[in-house]
Amino acid sequence: MNLPPEDLIISGEQMNYRKLGKTGLKVSEVGLGGEWLERHSAEEVKAVVEQCESLGINILDCWMSEPNVRSNIGAAIKNHRKKWIVQGHIGSTWQNGQYVRSRDLEKAVPAFEDLLARFQTDYVDLGMIHFVDSPDEFDRLQDSDFIRYIKELKAKGTVRHIGLSTHNPFVGQLAAKSGYIEMIMFSVNPAFDMMPGSDNLDDLFGEETYNNALNGVAPERAELYRLCEANEIGITVMKGYAGGRLFNEKASPFGAALTPVQCLHYALTRPAVASVMVGFDTPEHVKAACAYETATADEKDYAKVLASAPKHAYSKGQCTYCGHCAPCPSGIDIAMVNKFYDLAVMQNETPATLKAHYSELSAHGGDCIGCGGCESRCPFGVNIIQKMAAAKELFGV
Repeated sequence: MNLPPEDLIISGEQMNYRKLGKTGLKVSEVGLGGEWLERHSAEEVKAVVEQCESLGINILDCWMSEPNVRSNIGAAIKNHRKKWIVQGHIGSTWQNGQYVRSRDLEKAVPAFEDLLARFQTDYVDLGMIHFVDSPDEFDRLQDSDFIRYIKELKAKGTVRHIGLSTHNPFVGQLAAKSGYIEMIMFSVNPAFDMMPGSDNLDDLFGEETYNNALNGVAPERAELYRLCEANEIGITVMKGYAGGRLFNEKASPFGAALTPVQCLHYALTRPAVASVMVGFDTPEHVKAACAYETATADEKDYAKVLASAPKHAYSKGQCTYCGHCAPCPSGIDIAMVNKFYDLAVMQNETPATLKAHYSELSAHGGDCIGCGGCESRCPFGVNIIQKMAAAKELFGV
């Protein structure tokens, strides 16, 4: 199960803590992902934060640039800032009333200074290079004023450690080999990680495939985990619940529902993973996640659920982001478009971050020419042409 060595886990009264790579920081296995707090009042945010503190959560992520949520979180941690390891993003800006990712220092510097001011602090523990999903962009950034600014922040102590957030395992690999990036934030869950072991449908639905399901991680993701572990690059996890999709057997690509505890255990059994940033709406959601710390081995066992999932689960027209549909003559990353679309429709309102991630793709659903080549290669019967049209309608391009 790729559990970390015992000396990497420190037990507290209610929470286990793991070393975050070579940063030296000890972070709670369950973390606070601040995104969902955007839709709550200051009082509700304070209640969530206090519940987190009471159960031993000590790391929080704030990528959001919206002023009110920053102020509300800052007020909630004001009197115990030193208890928190703050993962703050640089390059997330608020322009004309909406979130915009920017590398322009005229926009990025004031936005980061605003984060510090609203958090009522003079430093962040983890200064995140905010979402880089293209290897080409990663390469361009290396000799840029943006990276020089972040390195200057570290030299001054305003940023204690440099991190990077990405959904792309190839970008993660570059970060892990960079020499100056000490940790990454990466999306980890079974639906994103697992890949069918064969192109042959008979093999795919065969007993042997299901018995070996946990070996089905996409090779580029497995390589990322290996590199991070080898280079002591800690990972904090985003999208550990796949937007809640894995809690519903009808929405799950496996045809079986997982629990929050099982999703957490899946992420926490990946090499180099230290903490899962969970989005909380209420104190009850915090309790549900922290139940992981007292769960039995049977309650944590996601493998049993996946191995006994209906063998036809993958044939229900659900995209599992495996990539068999490629290549697309229009250059569309079909798996990524489907992933962003599926996450978006799980929400009542499409999050700004998903819109931004989608807009950064080099080609979009609207670029589909309807040739059908992807559908002929898809082993799971996904109506890809229809999905591309739906993505265009949802995201506007």
